[in-house]
Amino acid sequence: MRPAELERLTVVEAADRYVELVRARTVTGGLSASTAEVYARDVATLVELAGADRVLDDLTGEDVDAVLLAFARKPDGRSPAGSGGGGQSPSSQARFRRSVSALFKHAALVGWVQVNPMLHATVTAKERGGLRPHRRALTREQAQGLIGAARRLPEEPVGTSKRRDQRTELRDGLIVLLLATVGPRVSELTRANVEDFFTNGGVRYWRIFGKGGRTRDVPLPDDVARVLQAYLERGRRPAEVEEKALLLSWRGRRLARGDVQAVIDRVLARVDPDRRRSVTPHGLRHTTATHLLADAVDMDAVRRVLGHSDLSTLGRYRDELPGELEVAMRAHPLLRGEGTG
Repeated sequence: MRPAELERLTVVEAADRYVELVRARTVTGGLSASTAEVYARDVATLVELAGADRVLDDLTGEDVDAVLLAFARKPDGRSPAGSGGGGQSPSSQARFRRSVSALFKHAALVGWVQVNPMLHATVTAKERGGLRPHRRALTREQAQGLIGAARRLPEEPVGTSKRRDQRTELRDGLIVLLLATVGPRVSELTRANVEDFFTNGGVRYWRIFGKGGRTRDVPLPDDVARVLQAYLERGRRPAEVEEKALLLSWRGRRLARGDVQAVIDRVLARVDPDRRRSVTPHGLRHTTATHLLADAVDMDAVRRVLGHSDLSTLGRYRDELPGELEVAMRAHPLLRGEGTG
């Protein structure tokens, strides 16, 4: 069980404690001294790449992916001079990922993190070819199936054993719609308060408080705004109206980051099996970016929706879609509106 109190350790504090425990295992024979030093070296590299002063619990699957790929690009100091090796060997990359995974597994057990970010990291180790990200975005059909299921969530499902005050269908639908259409980080979603949503010029906006103290105002699609309004009017119990948190558990507490995946899975269970594919909250962020960019939405607008300061970062969120090049060439912008003669 997770400890009742979360210790908000910095990355370097957690690393120091973990390395001390690893080295202590050599005394009991649980690890060889050489293996312990490999762990210590990899953990020191994690501190360097993730940032020593960052809080360990603030690291997301996205951050872990960035660290793993940054390690893969690091020059291998053991390569002979002039050999042309541009980065770490596949075996070194796989070993580094195992070391990072072991640290976070321990951190989750002792209460340094609420959720193990490795569960949401999608860069996986391949002995041949090294670390590489798997495609995370849902296809259009898969995304539309999930969104359709979220829209159809009944307010009062037939045959449920839940009491009225335990029903969360409107909330679950809203969570999936916000993740799939706006693409917030899961921490931004769970931190959202009712007061962060406002109307200007007839358009409903979400003021998102993101990384680095930056805020962004993102307009909601009309369908999502309607579900939001229904949730605010009918999805919250009278006793919860004064609560500032937007998303609450049926016990009336702010929803935790670790609860969001369970919500997605419940909605996925309602999707036709032919259009169903497992996805994480971060995968829905990729889905938002991929389909906005594939539909030729301005890159800077997509950057602002996702809350990035640099356009180059969008490359991490852009996944290739099946048949996309063929569709793009059939609808070539230079040929639109021209006659065939």
